[in-house]
Amino acid sequence: MTFRTLGSDQKFFELSSVTAAEQLRAARAGKPLTVLALSGGGAGGAFGAGAVAGLTRAGMRPEFDVVTGVSAGALVAPYAFLGSSWDAQLLDAFTGDAGDDLLQSRGLGVIFGSSLYSGRPLRQLIDAYVTHAMVQAIAREAVKGRLLLVATTDVASGDPVVWDLASIAKNGGSSARALIRDVLLASASVPGMFPPVIIRVAEDGLNDAQAHVDGAATVPFFVPPALLQKERSVPGTGRAAVFVIVDGSLSGGAQTTRLTARAILSRSIRAGLNHMLLTTLELTDATAQLEGAELHYSSLPADYPLPDVFDFSARIRAPLFHYAYQCAESGRLWMVLPAADDKETSHEMARSESMPCPADNPVNGYFATR
Repeated sequence: MTFRTLGSDQKFFELSSVTAAEQLRAARAGKPLTVLALSGGGAGGAFGAGAVAGLTRAGMRPEFDVVTGVSAGALVAPYAFLGSSWDAQLLDAFTGDAGDDLLQSRGLGVIFGSSLYSGRPLRQLIDAYVTHAMVQAIAREAVKGRLLLVATTDVASGDPVVWDLASIAKNGGSSARALIRDVLLASASVPGMFPPVIIRVAEDGLNDAQAHVDGAATVPFFVPPALLQKERSVPGTGRAAVFVIVDGSLSGGAQTTRLTARAILSRSIRAGLNHMLLTTLELTDATAQLEGAELHYSSLPADYPLPDVFDFSARIRAPLFHYAYQCAESGRLWMVLPAADDKETSHEMARSESMPCPADNPVNGYFATR
């Protein structure tokens, strides 16, 4: 895996994740790394936002060395990266009514256009929250060596692209805010729902205009394996800790779907994302076990009432935010994958709890498939 990183000359280059991990470990002086990965999920992004804020309230939120985000998770990622002083803005962004009018039909323009809905409302919403103050704060954290990574999908190649937003904030100058906004917009622009985003990339002597869409089209969330590798040159270094927040359920299940274009598209995307989420989580688990890293994850219980991932109204987002907040505050957010001989015990412990939070819902446990 490589990261599209902006150098001090304001030119992009591809940085190997192995090199980035080595630089990060050097900056951390042998301390174990902590990584937070936020998945896609449409309106389910409010779950990740509430979880992050609730961890602050519980006093259980580390300063993550690396934060990665995809789609809706990309919009939460800057707040998770910047820390608790940004929780008020996070609350406003994911519970306020600013997102109620995101789905504005293109009318007859949909016949010749690239999407069902206009991209202008989403662009304006992200532009309002990606302030100069936010960019400057990200730049200050970049100096410490921390990484803020967001994935998009390149329309031409069909490949995921991982953008190093910390380097953009640090080296982007007057263009940094617009570029970060466009990357976040692209990562959240579901193909067919919102139009592609054109991002101009100065790289290898070329100034190329590239079209990018939702990162979840190719990767539901990501944890670069190089970040989980043990620091073998420093004996006694602790294990890396990885936290994955899935902004949706890991169990698709059967459900009634209205026979409308939006409902069918929503259901299809949700089903495909569930499959990719499970596969990616299993691969992340295998890598973590191989490297001796700790993996904690959380996802929505299968029976949580989130019928339409594209219903961005506050009446959907606000309750979901507060649900995740309360679960995190009570210490019942994370599930830790059990060892092979402890899986049954883990489920029995889950059944002993009463509040239906991610950590105590047996349907949610162990990828919801075991």
